[in-house]
Amino acid sequence: QVHLVESGGGLVQAGGSLRLSCAASGGSFTSTTWILGWFRQAAGNEREFVAAIGWNGVNTEYADYVKGRFTISRDNAKNMVYLQMNTLNAEDTALYYCGALRVGTWASAADYDYWGQGTQVTVSS
Repeated sequence: QVHLVESGGGLVQAGGSLRLSCAASGGSFTSTTWILGWFRQAAGNEREFVAAIGWNGVNTEYADYVKGRFTISRDNAKNMVYLQMNTLNAEDTALYYCGALRVGTWASAADYDYWGQGTQVTVSS
């Protein structure tokens, strides 16, 4: 089992920034085994890919709609993954989830093995 807990969400004005954190734990979690990703789900929409990072923290992948604004990073010593979000706009309003992937397509929610409960991000325009 892998346990993921997100934090850092909140209400922010358009153009502002937030930093999301996700703490990973559990007997099955070894930082060098898992790819960690961020997804989001707005009301009435499906869960969509935001960003993912490989175990070594070097390889990353981003959705086109966040490139240049969001940055994903991880600290394997602390079993943490982060999402720095800048220049936020109303379309970024969603529940943001952290996911852990063993093998599969980084941008495919269906391939992820574990999920956190999510943290709400609301951007006011």
